[in-house]
Amino acid sequence: MSTLLQHVFGNAKGFARLNGESKVAPFVVLLLVVTVLASACNLLLPQDSIFYVSTYTITLLGKYLCYAMLALAVDVIWGFCGILSLGHGAFFALGGYAMGMYLMRQIGDRGVYGNPELPDFMVFLSWNELPWFWQGMDQFWLAMLMVLLVPGLLAYVFGWLAFRSRVTGVYLSIMTQALTYALLLSFFRNEMGFGGNNGLTDFKDILGFDLQSDNTRVTLFIITALMLSGLLVLSKKIMQTRFGKVVVAIRDGESRARFIGYRTENYKVWLFVYSAMIAGIAGALYVPQVGIINPGEFSPINSIEIVIWVAVGGRGTLVGAVIGAILVNYAKTKFTAIMPDGWLFALGAMFVLVTLYLPKGLMGLWSQFKGEQPAAPTPVNPPNETPTSHNPEEGRA
Repeated sequence: MSTLLQHVFGNAKGFARLNGESKVAPFVVLLLVVTVLASACNLLLPQDSIFYVSTYTITLLGKYLCYAMLALAVDVIWGFCGILSLGHGAFFALGGYAMGMYLMRQIGDRGVYGNPELPDFMVFLSWNELPWFWQGMDQFWLAMLMVLLVPGLLAYVFGWLAFRSRVTGVYLSIMTQALTYALLLSFFRNEMGFGGNNGLTDFKDILGFDLQSDNTRVTLFIITALMLSGLLVLSKKIMQTRFGKVVVAIRDGESRARFIGYRTENYKVWLFVYSAMIAGIAGALYVPQVGIINPGEFSPINSIEIVIWVAVGGRGTLVGAVIGAILVNYAKTKFTAIMPDGWLFALGAMFVLVTLYLPKGLMGLWSQFKGEQPAAPTPVNPPNETPTSHNPEEGRA
C-alpha cells in the first residue's frame, strides 16, 4: 500500500519545481512593484513627462489583471486536476453582473429617466417595481457576497451532479460549454431583468467615489493587483497541502486515488467551487474598470480563449497562466487595431503552434532555457524494496 501511495502522489519537490510554484513569490513581488510604479507615474507626474502613465493605460492594465485572475481560475481546475472547463466565462459574467447590479443601484435619480429606485432599462420596459432578486443590491456587502455565492453555488450544483456521475473528458467540457450557452440565451431576454442585450452600463460611482476619477481608476487597479497576488499565493498554498496533492493524484490517476480510499468527486467539486469563485471575483473587478457588463461575456468563444491563455503560458504553473493571459490580451489589443478581421485566425494559429511545439507553454520553455528538469517519478518498486515475485514456482516447499 505504501508503494502505491508513493506512486500516486509522486515526488512533491519535483512537481513543485516543474509546475512553477517556486516562481510565485518573485512574480508577486514583481507584480506589486510594477503596480506601484505605474500608479505613481499616473498620479505624481505631469502629463507631458516621458514617464507619465495615462489613465487609459492604467484601466487597460487593470483589465489585463482581471483576465489574468480568470486564467488563474482555469489553471487551478485544468492544470492541477485535469478538468478542462469551457464554461468559466459564465462564472466570470455572473460575478460581473452582481457588481453591475450594485453599481446600477448607485445611480439613483441621476439616470436618464430620473427614477430613484428603478434602473433606466426597467423604466423603459414599463416595470413598476424592482424584481425580488434586485432587493438589497444597493448594499455593497450583499453585492460582494453574491459575487462569491452565485458562481460558487452554481459550480457546486453543476460539479456535484457531473462528478458524482463520473462525467469526465470531452463530455464534461461540452457540458460546461452548454451551461454557458444556456446562460447566454437567458440573459439576452429582457424578461430576466438584467438589461437584455444591452446589459448594465452608465455607472456613476462606487462606494461614493466617482468612477471617472483618476484616483478611483488607480485604486481599482491597485486592488486588482493585490487580489491577484493574494489569490496566487493562496492557490500555491492550497496545492502544497494534502488536499492539493490529492488533487494532483486525481489528475494523474483518478482510478488509483479512488482505489486507495479517496472520494475523488468531493475533491473535484470543492476545487471547482474555489475556481468558480476566483472567476467571480475577476468579473466583479472587471466591471467597474471597463464600465459595462452584457450577455456577450457568456459567449462560449470567451471561455475557449481563456483556455488558450492558459495553454500559452503553461498549464499547471499558476504564474504561467497569468503571464499567458497578459501577453495574449496585450497582443489582442495591438493586432485588433492592425487586422481586426484576422485576429481570431492569429489566435487559432498561436494555439496550434503552442500545442505542437510548446506543449508546456512559455513556462516550460523558460524551464528548459534555465536547464531545469523535472524530477524522475518515484518508481513503483523503490530500490530499497524487494520486488514482489509473481513466479508461481517460488515459495513452494
